[in-house]
Amino acid sequence: MTKVTVSSGACGYTVSITAEKTKDKKIRVTFESECEMVMAMAEDIALLDMMMALFTDHLNNPVYRAAARHLKHAACPVVSGILKAVEVEAGMAVPRDVHIVFQKDEDKNT
Repeated sequence: MTKVTVSSGACGYTVSITAEKTKDKKIRVTFESECEMVMAMAEDIALLDMMMALFTDHLNNPVYRAAARHLKHAACPVVSGILKAVEVEAGMAVPRDVHIVFQKDEDKNT
């Protein structure tokens, strides 16, 4: 079982993602969050075909398609968190943290 926590940023929501491999090479994905959009998306991707989720382009990927249907914010980092959890649970990546860090320009005096 692989667990990932995504702190989404300005919206203030945190999403806990659990990915668990089944015997038939599928990944069961569950979420815990107060974000209604993410929870609605969860119904569409509760059971993912491992290869389809990891090796399909953005336009045809089931996770991105569910996100397009349910998430109103295109830059939501939850989608990446889901795919990272699936990737690790499938044994196709090592569990490494991902960061997006905003840096303020200290030299601006305007």
